[in-house]
Amino acid sequence: MELLVDSSVCIDHLRSGDDALAAALEENRVFAHPGVIGELALGRLVNGHEVLDALSALPSCVVASHAEIRVFIERNQLAGSGMGYFDADLLASVALTPAARLWTRDRKLTECARRLGLAWQSP
Repeated sequence: MELLVDSSVCIDHLRSGDDALAAALEENRVFAHPGVIGELALGRLVNGHEVLDALSALPSCVVASHAEIRVFIERNQLAGSGMGYFDADLLASVALTPAARLWTRDRKLTECARRLGLAWQSP
């Protein structure tokens, strides 16, 4: 199973390490999403250029278009769910990427991903 890792998981890994993420990276099971890389670029990362370059070198998941995201929001009744547009973007992108699951530590996003069968939880 391939993983799309959101910025919350990346930040935790950069701060204190995460063995499950390190293993997934070693096994080439992690996808990048340009929005996650962009969110991280806006933060204050130690060795920021190296981290962003490493993330940019990962294979990309399918990136949902605006139209695909809007359809995804409507079909899955996400309006009023408490999630933001970028959360819906991540979910739509995972849904479009074969065998991918979303790994996040965001509570609302996790709940929605589980409901849609798109969540991955670390062991």
